Amino acid sequence: MDKKELDKHIAELYEILLKPKTKEECAMLLADLCTYTEVEQMARRAYAAKLFLKGNTYNSIIAETELSSATLSRISRCVNHGSGGYAKFVGGAKED
Repeated sequence: MDKKELDKHIAELYEILLKPKTKEECAMLLADLCTYTEVEQMARRAYAAKLFLKGNTYNSIIAETELSSATLSRISRCVNHGSGGYAKFVGGAKED
């Protein structure tokens, strides 16, 4: 698949991700789209970003999330220099 076609499919994926209206619908979509481990890793990354945004340290985040330091480094770069998605969509996420 060439880059242009792949970019088209990525754009279609973004549209698909906008369709769920409830947590249950989102869970249905993610269950079909991703493995449980992939969803679990995304949840850990989002939680780690939330902890970074609250000012927690690397060591405390690694201890709580069990993410690798390499993954945590990437999350940190995104929190500090990324597109702003974590701050906009994860920073205000409710605690359960």
